[in-house]
Amino acid sequence: MKKVCRSTLVFFILLITFSFLIIISHNTKALSYSGEDLALAILTDPFTLISSYYEDRDPSGYRQAAVFYSLGTMIPTDGDTFLLLSTGIAGSNPVTTNQENPGDERGTWFVKQNTNPRDYAKLTMNLKVPDYMYYLYYDVQFFSSEYPEYIGTLYDDKLTITVNSPSNGVSKFIMNVNSGYFVLDSNSIPGTGFDIFALDGNPLNADLVDTTPKNPGADAGATALIPVGGSIHPVTPGENITVLIHIEDGKDNLFDSAAFIDNLRFSGYAEANIIARKTVIDENGGEIEAGDILKYTITISNTGKAVQYDNPGPEFVDYIPENTTYVNNSAYSAYGTIGFDELENRITWNGSIPAESSIVLEFKVKIDDDALNGAAISNQGTVYWDSNGDRINDAILLTDDPYVSGNENPTIIYVYTFDYPKDVTETFSDDRSGTNASQSYLSRIWFDTTFCTQPSSSFEVDKYYHYSTAGAFKTKLRLFDSPQYWNYNLNTLENADMTWWEVWFSCGDTSEDYDLYLSLQDNSGQDIAKIRLDYTKAAPKPMDHLLELFYWDPVEGWCRLNSDFYGGYLRSSWYKLRIEKNGENLINYTLGRVRRPLLDFKTGGALSGSFSDFKKVEWSSTKNPILCPIFFWDDHKIGLTYLD
Repeated sequence: MKKVCRSTLVFFILLITFSFLIIISHNTKALSYSGEDLALAILTDPFTLISSYYEDRDPSGYRQAAVFYSLGTMIPTDGDTFLLLSTGIAGSNPVTTNQENPGDERGTWFVKQNTNPRDYAKLTMNLKVPDYMYYLYYDVQFFSSEYPEYIGTLYDDKLTITVNSPSNGVSKFIMNVNSGYFVLDSNSIPGTGFDIFALDGNPLNADLVDTTPKNPGADAGATALIPVGGSIHPVTPGENITVLIHIEDGKDNLFDSAAFIDNLRFSGYAEANIIARKTVIDENGGEIEAGDILKYTITISNTGKAVQYDNPGPEFVDYIPENTTYVNNSAYSAYGTIGFDELENRITWNGSIPAESSIVLEFKVKIDDDALNGAAISNQGTVYWDSNGDRINDAILLTDDPYVSGNENPTIIYVYTFDYPKDVTETFSDDRSGTNASQSYLSRIWFDTTFCTQPSSSFEVDKYYHYSTAGAFKTKLRLFDSPQYWNYNLNTLENADMTWWEVWFSCGDTSEDYDLYLSLQDNSGQDIAKIRLDYTKAAPKPMDHLLELFYWDPVEGWCRLNSDFYGGYLRSSWYKLRIEKNGENLINYTLGRVRRPLLDFKTGGALSGSFSDFKKVEWSSTKNPILCPIFFWDDHKIGLTYLD
């Protein structure tokens, strides 16, 4: 349902409501409790709290408020906790109705469409002003999924913080969708729930969203995290004041907004009114690797009443970090003058910042191709500003990384250089017995299996019989439970292509009639190679069935391996089977055994599937014997090659 069709959606909801004569009376009532835990989460001095009171519109509890230790880019600015108030469920991630697979941008909403006021959450605190304190401060950040479509419209979700001082009167601070404070989009606020993106890449005409970063496509946004107070909220020592923190929907209740609140404190003097925040994202996604492009975003906010003027010298300096190179023409700011100083290898910005506003600076760097694995990429910007109004930048403020606690932490990330392996191995030694198997290389999962444990079949890890290290994969597979699969995702290994497939296996030497098929297949389901393990009757005695191994040739049909040893049969032992690409149209099949590495070698014609698109091995049987043979598979390897 498109966000631009709000009126249609409202009409549809009302039509259903009246058609079924539904009266949701409990949704129009506010629920409340003391809210002391919420107040204590944000107060720097808990002894200033006299009493508190909380209410919201959630009929199932108090889910519109939550206390967090961290949430994505949100971390406490004082102590261990912060408060999040929401017009929906606080902390919902992603901030949409459908949590598992966002299908539209409607957030959680509680009250009827024709009810006023709509979704809201309120925290009221009665506080005692300490001696010698004349100002109230707090840190605040506002998030909304109304951004960017509904800036300048009636759908203006709003956060209002009201301070009632008996001696100084009522003062208010407001952040809303239309306030112009928005300086961050979904790309800069990962993990907050507001990192949602338009599927079609056009957030101004979005009907479906997902959580896959794309630019353009950011379909939510946030203000900078800023301190508020000072002359905005004057108080008098010793008096009792009331602080009301109130977030509410504007005009409708379909798209959620939230407010971060922390570090509510009193001060005896007007504090510094400049704050700077710096974030970095990898535009290539995934691990931080050599060759990736990093985008830095710096937000400088002036929360005071006076202008920060463009004084002599730069107002901001940031050196390009080691192991990176500046991306030409990537420095950007809508205000002032930003540029790259090639001689000093640094970014500089000159300009003024109006009172109660913010400016955003951006620049990009490329990680050097020869950056070593684990190399640190670390830099910290410096803001130069005028603290006393004499038109000289006398104060210094360092940018910080919101992912790291503290006030002066440089933005640090580490290079992850992928080591291109020639082959990868699954020994099943790190898999839990009685379950499926999976294997990763440098935290990238390239292999996993299905799982079957039935009275008739087994397809699982076994710890008690193995080739070289503890653990092997056990198959006892009848027709009842066929097929089962070994699955491969070579895309996680930098889009590697398979060149050979190898596995050790062990088998018994007696059975009933039985067959086991292994079909190596590509991502289109086409066969690359086919193997048949066949127990055939070799003597007149009951249970005298011996094992033969065959591969499929498109011209010759089923061809036998091990024809020159032990009568062509496989006895109880560990064998190694290797299937290897030989040019474009041939495949080599090699069979070895413990202490005899080469029992047989044959070359057959290639099948229709492609080694480069290898995706899975399909395991199946056409038989349902009473006595089913057990195979153990171990030390499985695949050889790899990479495109230039």
